[in-house]
Amino acid sequence: QVQLVESGGGLVQPGGSLRLSCAASGFAFRDYVMSWYRQAPGKERELVATITSAGGSPIYQDSVKGRFSISRDNAKNTVNLQMNSLKPEDTAVYYCNAGRIRYGVTFQFWGQGTQVTVSS
Repeated sequence: QVQLVESGGGLVQPGGSLRLSCAASGFAFRDYVMSWYRQAPGKERELVATITSAGGSPIYQDSVKGRFSISRDNAKNTVNLQMNSLKPEDTAVYYCNAGRIRYGVTFQFWGQGTQVTVSS
């Protein structure tokens, strides 16, 4: 059974930090690109950061560059998102995503999401 379980969300003041974690099981984690998405109320889900299967070449949405950092541990089947200098506009539900394309078929899994609220 595939599972992606996010943790680490919560309420934080502007300028603060949070570290999100995603624990994966039930699939070949090391073969998948891992990403964090977020969805704010009334908005489309958007890509925040992504990292290759080997842990290199992270890509970030422009609005989080220099503030967020994605990392993964293939030995522990986890992916993390370190979020610093948080802003109210970072408030959203954050989702962990695993994806790969094999033989022309896209395989994609989602976590249930964790709420991040940035407010004073």
